[in-house]
Amino acid sequence: MNIAFFMIPKADVKFVYSDYTVRQALETMHHGGFTAIPVLDRNGFYKGILSEGNLLWYIVRGEGGEPHTIAVEALEKLSLGDVDYMKADNETGTPVSITAPIEDLIMRAMDVNFVPIVDDRGLFIGIVTRRAIIKHFYEKNIL
Repeated sequence: MNIAFFMIPKADVKFVYSDYTVRQALETMHHGGFTAIPVLDRNGFYKGILSEGNLLWYIVRGEGGEPHTIAVEALEKLSLGDVDYMKADNETGTPVSITAPIEDLIMRAMDVNFVPIVDDRGLFIGIVTRRAIIKHFYEKNIL
């Protein structure tokens, strides 16, 4: 069994671009009903995972310790690039290669609700949810 068996392809995944504004990110997450979402650059490379908590703390902490104005207009001016989200080089935000052993996927899924999947070039190609893994093993009576 390989990782592709569990993967939801990029075409079916909601994600944000690293150059989005905070408002664009919030709207994308809200419309999709997600609490966390992959972040990509415009070339399709995986950059990290953005969570509601990352956005909330960014708004609350603001710049220089002063909270940002919470008006919707202000959110249009705040860059997602300034938000401290789980970057790809952080252990929690690290993606798994499509060619990695299934054990790597399972180990990563223990820490996050979804695992970003990249190809050999580092391009984002989809996600695997923890739910899909648990469901598979439950249905196979392996648990």
